[in-house]
Amino acid sequence: MITVGQVRRLALSLPRTTEHLIRDRVKFRVGAIVYAAFSRDETEFGFAFPKEERPGLVASAPGTFHLPGESELRFNWVEAWTGALDEDEMRELVVEAWRMVVPKFLAAEHLDGR
Repeated sequence: MITVGQVRRLALSLPRTTEHLIRDRVKFRVGAIVYAAFSRDETEFGFAFPKEERPGLVASAPGTFHLPGESELRFNWVEAWTGALDEDEMRELVVEAWRMVVPKFLAAEHLDGR
């Protein structure tokens, strides 16, 4: 199971990330683009993910991942149950989501330096 605190520590270590509380939901973004967010009750964790890869991810682990609500299907977004994710999976998902929303040079610079 992952927590907001675990995601917060990772997300805020990534360049240009800011945290916001919007309608009682914790969201992490770069500029105006949200790349990770929690549901109000923190049982769901949404993150940026390529649209064309969503069906494969959901099919690979339907007990962990699910599509967002119909109104959000137009976005590069997928959701997971927080109770079904471990910290290593979360780490990979958050870093990849962040990588989608920052300039390529920044992602390369930051991740190569790790």
